[in-house]
Amino acid sequence: MPTAEDILAGAETLRWSAGVNFHEQLVEAIYTDAARLTDRAVTRPDSPLRFDFDRTVDKLVTSRWFGFPLMLLMLATVFYITIVGANVPSALISDLLIGIIHPLLKQASAALGVPLFIDGLLIDGMYLGSAWVVAVMLPPMMIFFPLFTLLEDFGYLPRVAFNLDAIFRKSGAHGKQALTMAMGWGCNAAGVVATRIIDSPRERLIAIITNNFALCNGRWPTQIMIATVFIGVLAPPGWGGLVSALAVVGVAVLGILITFASSFLLSRTVLKGEVSTFSLELPPYRPPRIWQTIYTSIIDRTIIVLWRAVMWALPAGALIWLAGNVNVSGLSVAEHLIQFLNPAGLVLGLNGVILLAYILAIPANEIVIPTVLMLTALSAKMAGVGAGAGVMFDAESDAQLAQLFAAGGWTLLTAVNLMLFSLLHNPCSTTIHTIYKETRSAKWTTVAALMPLLLGFVVTFVVAQLWRLVAAG
Repeated sequence: MPTAEDILAGAETLRWSAGVNFHEQLVEAIYTDAARLTDRAVTRPDSPLRFDFDRTVDKLVTSRWFGFPLMLLMLATVFYITIVGANVPSALISDLLIGIIHPLLKQASAALGVPLFIDGLLIDGMYLGSAWVVAVMLPPMMIFFPLFTLLEDFGYLPRVAFNLDAIFRKSGAHGKQALTMAMGWGCNAAGVVATRIIDSPRERLIAIITNNFALCNGRWPTQIMIATVFIGVLAPPGWGGLVSALAVVGVAVLGILITFASSFLLSRTVLKGEVSTFSLELPPYRPPRIWQTIYTSIIDRTIIVLWRAVMWALPAGALIWLAGNVNVSGLSVAEHLIQFLNPAGLVLGLNGVILLAYILAIPANEIVIPTVLMLTALSAKMAGVGAGAGVMFDAESDAQLAQLFAAGGWTLLTAVNLMLFSLLHNPCSTTIHTIYKETRSAKWTTVAALMPLLLGFVVTFVVAQLWRLVAAG
């Protein structure tokens, strides 16, 4: 028996076919479809129990009691696979681009007699900055985006939106923002692009402005490093790793809470309006298209976002090298800036090195850590650490990190506020550029760039003052 869709699709053919009563066929097909749907949705007392895979799974993943724990477990699994799985390829790419190609470029430059200034600017600055971005950013994106897309193809992500819809609606945002926020955990620029799924311009703008509060993969290394060096060591032996992980998860959860709070404030101030309703269709579960997903994720998301990041990292690397090597009155420009920013940094529970690093590393969060390490070694006059002034580097061990931070005068307050500032500071240049392309508004791009930064200043200032009051009391 043909279905109603079959009848409608061939309506013209049936209408002119001899011997076919079109209206009877159509009515019969509609009733047949209705009976089929009823049989699937309704359980009669006298009918035998049948197993329905979709309904059985949905009872768990959309359950009031199990839905949220399963959602957190699923997302935590994706993050774990991304972070752990990216360690080896990141190390291999770093060894290739920084450990092998960088020295070869230096040797070739010396053999060709390239002036030291040009050599440093191009190789130690522009090339090394871009190499750091590729080594840190590429592997996590190549893991996170395909995993995220596979969950979408399987049909699980619409269930995540279903679970979070009520919370987002109460905060004045759109339920689909749950998906764009999750995409932001891989890359905020990709999360901004993903807001296209939200039809309401007002609610889409809220999702764009608040997407920066989702920790992107460029900020995870900062969180993990600081938690390991400062937070994990406070735990009893054997518990350091767990405590460090919980600290990082706590910062990520704080980002979610701030997303709700900022969405609530925006929707009741500058972006007032009614929360739009939408019909959220829960598609049937289906096997993911693995190879198509991998290809689409790599081409449409990973390569495009990485290319934008590298384009911004090239001038950033040059600027970082110049700041460390151009001297004025016996000190480098970087040292002058650190001294200038240090009083404000200390008021915020940070220091001048951190503030300057975030200014220089606006193009890409991936170069914050090597920039912080370089500036710390430079300002503390540490001989034999790193490859020279203005040359970004990574620490060889946690012990070296602790030594560097101790020489730079870092405290536990510095570490805690750095974790908070890493969550709340302004978006990277790639994300800011993407926000402008999506909104075509300089006004809202400025709001999206400055609102997190101002919030970061306020939060770190309050934490620093409370910390000092408790310590003094």
